Amino acid sequence: MLHKVRGIVLKTTDYSESSVVVQVLTDKFGMQSYLINGVKKPKAKIKMNMLQSLHLLDMVVYHKVNTNIQRISEVRQTPVFKSIPYDVIKTSIVIFLNEVLYKSIRQQSADESLFDYIFNSIAWFDEVEEINPNFHLSFLLKLTRFLGFSPNGKRRNDQIYFDLQEGEFTSRLPIHSNYLQLDDANGFISLFNSPLEKISEIKLSNTQRRFLLDKILVFYTLHTASFGVVQSHKILETLLS
Repeated sequence: MLHKVRGIVLKTTDYSESSVVVQVLTDKFGMQSYLINGVKKPKAKIKMNMLQSLHLLDMVVYHKVNTNIQRISEVRQTPVFKSIPYDVIKTSIVIFLNEVLYKSIRQQSADESLFDYIFNSIAWFDEVEEINPNFHLSFLLKLTRFLGFSPNGKRRNDQIYFDLQEGEFTSRLPIHSNYLQLDDANGFISLFNSPLEKISEIKLSNTQRRFLLDKILVFYTLHTASFGVVQSHKILETLLS
């Protein structure tokens, strides 16, 4: 049976000399793997450049329950990116976010709220002309709402530490190293709360931004099973410094 779905490309793996398996987050079926034959051939109907990191797709797919690899009938980019493939910094940000998303999203079941958040955020990022270096930080913190471990930003005056393990402010210095002092915690919560359209108002130095990115990745590691080590942020930090 054929279904119309929207998709977000997360990973493409070689399957044979001319074929690939693409892991796609879909709005209707959650994470799915699709075998695409002949995609590397010169006259292929589906081109490899449509299957890059976080490309946004409209697809017509065959879907069989309890099948590990599905098939695609038709696919097109919607919207077609205007800037991400042609801007080295935007491309690097997308590659980094793609790595974190792939390590974080495991579910086979559909979650349209999660899908819409990622889809709309990436579409917005492609549209904006000026790159805000806070985007990836804010995107990842907002994503935690949909992954089930969002930070609690409520704070009493005596609570001057943010415990990353508990995800909340505390008045006592945690006995572990996974915490933020008040100034950094305020930036962390501001990035979480501020709409993407207003993240340029959050003033952070490059040093603060690198520090917060490291702590956000710690936050993900603490709350995501088998998260592992993220590598692509090192290149990104060099480009944004």
